[in-house]
Amino acid sequence: MALPAKKQFQFWGIFVLVSALLLWALGHVLLPFVLGGAIAYFLDPVADRLENSGLSRAAATALITLVGLLVFAVLVLAVVPTLIQQFIALVETLPEVVQQVRAFVAAKFPSMQQPDSVMHQTLQQLGAVLKERGGAFLQTALSSAMSVLNVVTLLVIAPVVAFYLLLDWDRMVAEVDGLLPRDHAPIIRRLASDIDKTLASFVRGMGTVCLILGTYYAVALMVVGLQFGLVVGSIAGLVTFIPYLGALIGGALAIGLALFQFWGDWLQVGLVGIIFAIGQVVEGNILTPKLVGKSVGLHPVWLLLALSVFGALFGFVGMLVAVPVAAAIGVLARFATGQYMSSKLYYGHSASQSESAQDAE
Repeated sequence: MALPAKKQFQFWGIFVLVSALLLWALGHVLLPFVLGGAIAYFLDPVADRLENSGLSRAAATALITLVGLLVFAVLVLAVVPTLIQQFIALVETLPEVVQQVRAFVAAKFPSMQQPDSVMHQTLQQLGAVLKERGGAFLQTALSSAMSVLNVVTLLVIAPVVAFYLLLDWDRMVAEVDGLLPRDHAPIIRRLASDIDKTLASFVRGMGTVCLILGTYYAVALMVVGLQFGLVVGSIAGLVTFIPYLGALIGGALAIGLALFQFWGDWLQVGLVGIIFAIGQVVEGNILTPKLVGKSVGLHPVWLLLALSVFGALFGFVGMLVAVPVAAAIGVLARFATGQYMSSKLYYGHSASQSESAQDAE
């Protein structure tokens, strides 16, 4: 005999509450496991394709791990030091950029430079904040990042967790499927499949798009000679998962820096703008349709809300689980809406009258 709906609701409500409390209390402990699980989920399709080509699961996992270690070594030795150096130089240069903006405004719009004008006060305050707190902000950001993403987590625990999860992924999915309540297993499987499709489109698809665009922006900006091209390209690629925001932030930052560096050389400034225009065309017409699909099911506003709420409640771990949880809630909300639209609660008296008319016929 199945449990009453009220009992089932209480059970699953307690399960969700306990999970949230554990995530809040043990977030720093769960971080390597959540990060490793995200890596394994991202790479599972690659392992499946290698299996289909004739490799065993163990051989496919070993090959993926070897390639990952090589890529990581290249990043650590070649990219990360340059990225950190450019970021530090950018923070140190920002006060000078503000001074250049003030000089430009003073030359073109002298009325705004009156001591009592809002623009004058804003630029003066901004320059003072950047000059006084820029270095402190950078040092705090780096130290906090190292406290959250410590070296042991990044270099040892998370990759090991990802390796074992990737190796046993299919078996774990089968075991979880065997634990599903028999009465609700078909519906849970269908919902899980919808959530997986949404996550696959967004996490894997948008992750690949961000990586491709970030690499393109960084390389192209460095080729045209922009001083902080690697940092700007990385920032633009990182926020590409929010439509138009990556190009807007990266383009504004790149063009602003290009004006500061190449003032008077409008060809160089134009090349920077063309780089981002080409990136947007390629993303909108090739990358996103091919890798993500036309309908992902995660609205940018909903995604930003999930990242903000989970980040505030659970820290960095919350930001990692925000996208899967947002996808799950979106799928469940669409399912609940469909159930409501087909229920008597939605149709009301009209449904009862229709049924009575059918019975009369």
